[in-house]
Amino acid sequence: MNNKLLSIVFLLLTILPSCINKKPVIENFTGFIQGTTYSIVFDNKKDLNPVEIKTDVEKILHDFDLSMSIYLDSSIISKVNRNEEVVVDSYFTEVFNESAIISEMTGGAFDITVGPLVKAWGFGPDSQKSFTEEKRDSLLKLVGMNKVSIVNEHVIKSDPNMYLDANAIAQGYSVDVVSRYFDKRGVENYLVEIGGEVRAKGTKGGDLWKIGIDRPEDFNMSPGQNLEAIIKISDKAIATSGNYRKFYVENGVKYSHEINPKTGYPAKNTLLSASIIADECGMADGIATACMVMGTDDAIEFIKTHPQFSAYFIFSDENGNFKTWTSETFKKFVSEAGDK
Repeated sequence: MNNKLLSIVFLLLTILPSCINKKPVIENFTGFIQGTTYSIVFDNKKDLNPVEIKTDVEKILHDFDLSMSIYLDSSIISKVNRNEEVVVDSYFTEVFNESAIISEMTGGAFDITVGPLVKAWGFGPDSQKSFTEEKRDSLLKLVGMNKVSIVNEHVIKSDPNMYLDANAIAQGYSVDVVSRYFDKRGVENYLVEIGGEVRAKGTKGGDLWKIGIDRPEDFNMSPGQNLEAIIKISDKAIATSGNYRKFYVENGVKYSHEINPKTGYPAKNTLLSASIIADECGMADGIATACMVMGTDDAIEFIKTHPQFSAYFIFSDENGNFKTWTSETFKKFVSEAGDK
């Protein structure tokens, strides 16, 4: 699921064995799935077969894609969007229900029914802009979580032209799905990263997991080369949403892929990136997207009234200079400057 490129990259640190003759227990592997890269690190105290683990993880992600990827014609969500008769699976149901919760929590700033607008602005599989002022009202009528439901494992849409796009939460949720797999295998220490979304459990050799947050500069396509901050986490997830990697410029105007479900227009505000720490990555992913839509001031107020989330915002001032806002709960995760 490649249309939401985000700005977190985790820092792999080499763990040396405590004894020269003792085999290291830290395993790691990487791969390419969902149109992006993924990285896994885990403490292999249980002597699990790394090849088997990688095979299982890629099977899980493939199955998740077959449920939630709008880039696969054979996926459940694609069939729903084409109004085909299809029974939804547990992945679809979980993502849908979580999306409904986030939508209500954020006052509609997050909404997976925004698909028709995303497509009209030229983002997504078609990548062909067709938005016009004349179409705006008719497109907005297709948006709203209250217009779609799941009944007896079938999706019911109030209008067949409704189009679901879960990209703003699906990648984070896939991190949670893989994390569940490691929990079931009894792995106590691991880090799962997919397309920049991260969830970490336990520690890495006794140290907290280090996560880097990229500086939100246009066309900064090399994660980790220009970091704005480094944080340390354990038993938490973090997701970042930003408008500096996926956008286009037309007639001198920059259009972000973050579409406001209420106005029908790409989010246009001073907020450049929003990093959210939460217990689960899917929730962090959705909230980060909602904050980008809200804009700096409203996002700050939202975080202040929802202390279950920790936030780090990067925004621009009136002179175009980078500024940051850190919630009180986020500060405990930030590394000392010398750790960079």
